[in-house]
Parts: sequence; C-alpha cells; structure tokens
Amino acid sequence: MEDIYNYMIWGNYDQKITALAKMTGENWNTKDNTNNPILKRYLTHTTKKLEEEGKILTTDEYCIINTGLFTTYYEPIYIYAEKNYSSSDPDWFFKSFATPYDLGNLGITTLPERANYFQDPSLLIFNPNYKINVQFKHIYDDEDNRTRMPREILESKNIHSVFKGAIDTMIKKVTANYKIAVPQYFNGQIQLLLPLCLVDENKPDLALVVTRVNNIYQGHTCLTLEMAYNNARLIAKPESNWLVP
Repeated sequence: MEDIYNYMIWGNYDQKITALAKMTGENWNTKDNTNNPILKRYLTHTTKKLEEEGKILTTDEYCIINTGLFTTYYEPIYIYAEKNYSSSDPDWFFKSFATPYDLGNLGITTLPERANYFQDPSLLIFNPNYKINVQFKHIYDDEDNRTRMPREILESKNIHSVFKGAIDTMIKKVTANYKIAVPQYFNGQIQLLLPLCLVDENKPDLALVVTRVNNIYQGHTCLTLEMAYNNARLIAKPESNWLVP
C-alpha cells in the first residue's frame, strides 16, 4: 500500500488528523513538531500492516479501516471512506473517523479487526532470568548510534564503563518493575525497549533495543526516546513513565 495519505482523498489532511488526535485524548506531538507526526506515522504503518493481514474492508460503496485507536470513552475508531466515482484517483473519499455506533447509524455492522502484532504474549514482558548480550562495538562505532548519544558520553574516555553501569542499573530496575520494559514492533519483530540513564541516573537518554532469542536477549542498537516512542506506539500507548512523547 502507498502512504495512507495517498490511499484516499482527504481534503485538509492535517485538519482531519488533528480531529482524530482530539478523539483519542493523546498527545501525538514531539518537542520539535506540533503537527501530530507520531499519529501520522502510526496511521501509515498500521494501514500497511492491515493490508498485509487482509483486514481492510472494502465494498462497492465504502471502505473501512480499523485504526486500532480508541476514543476517550474506549470506543474503537474506524476510518470510513466512500467510493470516489469521479475519474480521478484514488478510489476512496474520506468521510469521517467513526465509532461502531456512528457506522451502525449508516447500517454498517460488519467491521474489520485491528492489526495483530504478536502471537506470543510472553514476548511483551521482560524475563529477568534471561541474560542480555550487548553488541557494544556496533553501538559505539555505528554512525547512527553515535549521533544519538549525549555528547559528554560520546567524548568520554570511560564510555564503556558508563554504558556497562547504565545497563546493570537498568537490569535491576526492570527486574523490580517489569513494566519498565516497553515492547515495540520493528521489521516484523517484537522487541523490548529498555531505558539507559547515561548522564543522570534518574533521566533516560536512550532506549536499548533487545530481541529475545531462545533464553537470552540480544541488545543490538540504541534509539532516541522519540524513535522508541514511535515504534512502541504501533502496539499500544506505553504505560511506562519514562517513555513519553
């Protein structure tokens, strides 16, 4: 699927997305962008996943997409679009973000399911009995990883000691409270995001990404908190207080 923006005629896209953001009651902005960038990315990735799973409902007259989001009253939110009968592309014309009640008023009662990101719920919870192997060389030497690090850590002669100490502290914290580990979906995999406090022990600077392989975790890269939140929000709104938009 192309970007959801090009999948249907939206009119004022930003205005529609702002209305959806208000329906959810969530903050979808970042420090540098107040135009709901997290929500736009969420919709793009969610609709692509739904297409892969064959869960976009289309008829001769309308198209319905389950956003996986909920109103402040915990009602599911759907994208409702009608057939574009003009000669121009695309095939659909956005009508509304609708609840099951709204669609029921239109006589529509068969609704598509939401995207499914995991089959094994145990992948969502950190197991403190599993060792974490970290690919330190990649984290230290990879240019993308280096640009994400705090400058004082990057320039420190004790960078390895700092990282090792932050990882040891993080393991103690997540062992005491498993909710600190936040699941994310990336490249078809469920991974866990773990906070690394490198400068201030009470303030995370990066998220360590770990993937479970049998009975160990492989830690292979670090993300900025903004990147981590974007990936995590595909599954659900993170409950942990360290990962916020």
